[in-house]
Amino acid sequence: MRYAIHALPVKDVQVDEIWGFVSKKEGHRWDHEKTNLEIGDAYCFVGIERHTKLILAWHLGKRDADSTETFIAKLEWATSKDHYQLTSDGFKPYIPAIKGMLQGRVDFAQLVKVYGVSRDGEQRYSPGEVVDSVPVKIMGNPDSDRICTSHIERQNLSIRMGMRRMTRLTNCFSKKWSNLEAAYSLWFAYYNFCRRHQTLRVTPAKEAGVSSHIWTIAELLA
Repeated sequence: MRYAIHALPVKDVQVDEIWGFVSKKEGHRWDHEKTNLEIGDAYCFVGIERHTKLILAWHLGKRDADSTETFIAKLEWATSKDHYQLTSDGFKPYIPAIKGMLQGRVDFAQLVKVYGVSRDGEQRYSPGEVVDSVPVKIMGNPDSDRICTSHIERQNLSIRMGMRRMTRLTNCFSKKWSNLEAAYSLWFAYYNFCRRHQTLRVTPAKEAGVSSHIWTIAELLA
């Protein structure tokens, strides 16, 4: 994907992070494991093009500034220098990373969610109910009507439905960081090149002009 998706003209890009974990959840690590960055929380940063549904870039890391910068660098590689609009959630490290690497190339806005109090018994497994979403213009002149993260959030659902190790409340979670990274790599390649999108009726790669046809599984694994 790194070589197939490079300097691609895009119009609307949405980015988000999806939470997972390797071996055990962050709060369950023993003291001697707390310096091991391959145990505990594993956030996958994902960037999608709104109209073609193409996954442009992804990065598996921690939810911190370093991982954010690495992800935005991958997004910079994937997209052309033509101007486009970029929307993220309210995660603050996006702001310096995008200003530093995509200055002059994007109109950037954040959609900041306001959460209510979790319902009894649900706070252990899910965040509180979203009671409002506040658009905040950060850089350039983003179009208010296009400040949206719905498509990347739907992709997060597809990940949890399509990757067994990302299904919640099971014992199928990854035991090694490299295994989770490989699973993500396979999923995104399959999603882009092999999986026919229901709305598009073709794959995202074909819709974006990256591929001339819908790949078979055999072609993906060849």
